[in-house]
Amino acid sequence: MKSNIIKDKSKLFAIRIINLYKDLANNKREYVISKQILRAGTSIGANVNEALCSITKKEFLSKMYISYKEASETLYWIELLKDTNYINENEFCSSNNECKELIRLLSSITKSTRENINN
Repeated sequence: MKSNIIKDKSKLFAIRIINLYKDLANNKREYVISKQILRAGTSIGANVNEALCSITKKEFLSKMYISYKEASETLYWIELLKDTNYINENEFCSSNNECKELIRLLSSITKSTRENINN
């Protein structure tokens, strides 16, 4: 089976977010932001998977763009967790970099797909 970079990276990121959620809920007793980041961070990969099963290019673009927006939201929650001292600088840098990489990939995918549809 052929590897797909965005699918693989979004799944690994979802696993990271699930583990972060468990730590926040179980060890730090943080329940509000942790639920938000869990929803947004795992939604990235879910929408990527839906996009890969799309029938049309427009449907593909729509699902990938939803993934992009979910990644942007996740980045916000990561920043908020750092600013409220729920995660330390190392955890922030690692999660932040990984999320920004997903955003760059999704931005590139949506841009090239949009150009392909318009041509």
